[in-house]
Amino acid sequence: MSAVQLLNPKAESLRRNQALSVNISAAQGLQNVLSSNLGPKGTIKMLVDGSGNIKLTKDGKVLLSEMQITNPTAVMIARAATAQDEITGDGTTTVCLLVGELLKQAERYIADGLHPRIVTEGFELARKETLTFLDSFKIAKDIDRELLLAIARTSLATKLNHTLAEHITPIVADAVLSIYSPPERVDLHMIEIMKMQHQSAAETQLVRGLVLDHGARHPDMPKRLENAYILTLNVSLEYEKSEVNSGFFYSNAEQREKLVESERKFVDSKLKRIVDLKNEVCGLDSNKGFVIVNQKGIDPLSLDVLARNNIFALRRAKRRNMERLQLVCGGTAQNSVDDLSPSVLGYAGLVYEHTLGEEKYTFIEEVKDPKSVTILIKGPNAHTIAQISDAVRDGLRSVVNGITDKSVVPGAGAFEIACASHLTGDFLHKDVKGKLKAGVQAYADALLVIPKTLATNGGFDTLDTLAACQDEVVDGHVVGIDLASGEPMDPVLEGVYDSFRVLRNAIASATSIAVNLLLCDELLKAGRSSLKTNQAEQ
Repeated sequence: MSAVQLLNPKAESLRRNQALSVNISAAQGLQNVLSSNLGPKGTIKMLVDGSGNIKLTKDGKVLLSEMQITNPTAVMIARAATAQDEITGDGTTTVCLLVGELLKQAERYIADGLHPRIVTEGFELARKETLTFLDSFKIAKDIDRELLLAIARTSLATKLNHTLAEHITPIVADAVLSIYSPPERVDLHMIEIMKMQHQSAAETQLVRGLVLDHGARHPDMPKRLENAYILTLNVSLEYEKSEVNSGFFYSNAEQREKLVESERKFVDSKLKRIVDLKNEVCGLDSNKGFVIVNQKGIDPLSLDVLARNNIFALRRAKRRNMERLQLVCGGTAQNSVDDLSPSVLGYAGLVYEHTLGEEKYTFIEEVKDPKSVTILIKGPNAHTIAQISDAVRDGLRSVVNGITDKSVVPGAGAFEIACASHLTGDFLHKDVKGKLKAGVQAYADALLVIPKTLATNGGFDTLDTLAACQDEVVDGHVVGIDLASGEPMDPVLEGVYDSFRVLRNAIASATSIAVNLLLCDELLKAGRSSLKTNQAEQ
């Protein structure tokens, strides 16, 4: 008798229903975990790792990346949602909610006997129409500071408390505006994120310059310079040991002194050229300063020479800071001291060293036209700093998305409410035929999970709030949910905007995941079959 048993149709149908139930349960489980985080009124999750370290966050990407998820269906949804964040910078929670709700709505019709293939074809029709509607629903906007402030505020309000979000909003918007130089694309690597555990989160600030995480290594160097010339170097100012095995022998003190003198002569010649340049540009003017930022090392004897000449020198600066320094202060990085001239120098109105405990920081500020800036994140503990850092990252990405798209989408659930009304209106009754209407209707109902969740997290009656908004949409108005009162409001007037590309990617990816899960009729444990093993051995 064959080892493969043919199943009767009833048993096969039962097996498919079980696989579908497993997928739907996993998606809804992930939806239930993340739904309470959505929106400005969302709650916070506490992540505890095996070492007892604690992280408080409501960022969907952080939760999905660091939670221990064992269900394979949930793992697939989580990976797709985190990929959404990596591409657009936001939308992880939205993807999970849409996938869970799409499967939940589909289950109603499948339980009544509708085949999953019919539902998925309805989903595909609805997705295509939804993306078309999104293109017409978005609002083209001229890029200005007020628009970027509104975009940043909407993003940050979903990650931080209201007071802190209002404080950080202009920091994020102004940081992007500082490095924005059309028609070139915005490079967020030109915004340095520096963290300092000090004072309170309200002390977080935008430094229109550069903050280095180290200070001068000589106690006699000046701690504060004004009207400073900046020399960016990639030159070794320390005695270089020979790379070839060699020995030097001497028989008296005079020979030893000559040996030491010859060893220092090469380095001293480099220092002389630097000091001569400093004297040329500063002269006897005590109001001018001279700063060296060197990517390579500076030995103690060289530091002493520079300190005696009132030169502030930093050594072993990070490569990325060397690149930003030229964008901040101007000037040209030098790989040799042979061709030094005043034209290679940058300028900063203020350079000073800040000491915090055992740590030292160097601030380079008051520059003329910085093309690179620093966001200095402060907080009383590591939890607060990490939370602000994640929020700032998402805020920067949302502002850049607005600049790239040159358009925004009314937020506060306005798009989902309007699109659901559109799908269940003329499109459903005129453009969709037969059983596919069930899939389109399920899709429209699933879109409403976003405004429903926003209302629930705000503490309002979900049905009353949603019904009031839908009544006004019928009249052609753009209506979202006012999370302060629970009443319908115009998100455009209030400056509540969502990112066009975040919504577009979330709709496309969530629908694809839901369709694949609905068409999955069996869960199998993967492994190398005996056939493959035999073929490999042969």
